[in-house]
Amino acid sequence: MNGIKKPTRARSTILAVLGFSTALSFSPVAAWAQGTPIIVASKPFGESFLLAEMFAQLLESRGMSVERRFGLGATEIAFQALRTGAIDVYPEYTGTGLVAVLDQDPGGSADDVFRTVSREFRERWGAHWLPALGFENSYAIAVRRESAEAEGLRTLSDLARVADGYIGGFSPDFIGRPDGLPGLRTAYGLQLQAQRSLLQAVKYEALDRAEVDVVDGYSTDGLINQYDFAVLEDDLDFFPPYQASPLVGRRLWDTRPEAVRALSELAGMLSEETMRTLNRRVEVDDEELETVARDALADIGLVAGPALRVIRGAEASSGSLTAYLVARRVEILDLTIRHVLLVIVSLVSATLVAIPLGLLLERARRGAEGIIRAIGLLQTIPSIALLAFMIPLLGIGVIPALVALFLYSLFPILRNTYTGICDADPAAVDSARSLGMTEGQILQYIRFPLAIPVIMAGVRTAAVITVGTATLAAFIGAGGLGDPIVAGLALSDSRMILTGAIPAAVLAFLVDGALGILQRVVTPAGLKIAN
Repeated sequence: MNGIKKPTRARSTILAVLGFSTALSFSPVAAWAQGTPIIVASKPFGESFLLAEMFAQLLESRGMSVERRFGLGATEIAFQALRTGAIDVYPEYTGTGLVAVLDQDPGGSADDVFRTVSREFRERWGAHWLPALGFENSYAIAVRRESAEAEGLRTLSDLARVADGYIGGFSPDFIGRPDGLPGLRTAYGLQLQAQRSLLQAVKYEALDRAEVDVVDGYSTDGLINQYDFAVLEDDLDFFPPYQASPLVGRRLWDTRPEAVRALSELAGMLSEETMRTLNRRVEVDDEELETVARDALADIGLVAGPALRVIRGAEASSGSLTAYLVARRVEILDLTIRHVLLVIVSLVSATLVAIPLGLLLERARRGAEGIIRAIGLLQTIPSIALLAFMIPLLGIGVIPALVALFLYSLFPILRNTYTGICDADPAAVDSARSLGMTEGQILQYIRFPLAIPVIMAGVRTAAVITVGTATLAAFIGAGGLGDPIVAGLALSDSRMILTGAIPAAVLAFLVDGALGILQRVVTPAGLKIAN
């Protein structure tokens, strides 16, 4: 494949030294670690998926067990997972490490930036940047070609001249990062008419349809050439170098020297042209990620191959969406079962906590509203942010997802329980008191039964919210129906997105219906007649 580089004598020497030095760290702990899977992760965009799959296949070809955790949320989540030992390796870019993690100003040569991030990551967190893969993937600010020709746009300075009439469509990361839109405003005086936050998978289509006028992309994206957009030159050299590299955590470095050696074999082997071709095969030609990754490794000579060329959904490519979903029924069933388990465990746990707490607050009354509102503040935290907060405490995977979903489910159940108990029919409560019933008896026999429809309404609301929020659990490796949604967004595959979105919508409908039946069963007969 064009652009793939062959090993050199210097590179062989580097690998030999790496092998010797990592072998010195081998210990009984390392021996124990041989039986545990190496957790390979990626961030949620196509090239990261592809590089992570290459890492995984390379390790597997060397006889190592691998667990894939692809599509973790933005840089902060992926690095937090690495720092805390929840994952072992993921592909990262030196400029991102410099600006987004170390919070340093963009700038410096590629070698300077690599030395800086290597030193700082090693000293602060015990994380190691392995030798660079051989290409940079810088930000590419793109406009429609007709706009570039009409306005004479060639550089970012040219864009700044007309930006007040342009609408930007940028990824959430780019909008907030110092090496993104805020930095461009400072460096170029870029002042847009408006800006929109768009996922990577939809930015190019939005630009093509003239829904936005300028987007941030990546220099190795296959879709830029597909749409024939004009990429503007960074004439002030604002963006730092973004060399791609395997970033490995302390555990992998200390305990699995053979894995470090294997991943280091990729050093300098991939060019920008190669990555652009590979990305195009995945994002434009709809080839399977696994196939493209294996072909790339085979062309380099690191694994036996090549793999057979497989098109995503080829067995249903000429059929309907229904045929596509049927072809993946086993996969969808497995994802749905995992999703249902996430929902059931978190919802039942929240119900068992919220209802007794609501009853207790009704007895106390004083300060009850403050407690309920404090719990309600959790609803204002964006779901992905709450999941990210869980990583330092609980790592990634099912446990932090369950805790986050539990917290999101609490408020509607607690609020409805407290309201239903407090607002129970005053006439019935007064009658019970006149009969000499104690407040505890009134709560048990009058207030609680009358509140059941309101309480169940809260449970049903929480259930529907949880089904939807659980799709975001994929960003921290918890699985479920969010997995194909995240992968589809990363790979620009709308059918894959629907593989998760449609079952999730159906599941929300079924869960609400099932709880509606349960509500009718547990509602006292007198209330049913009244309704």
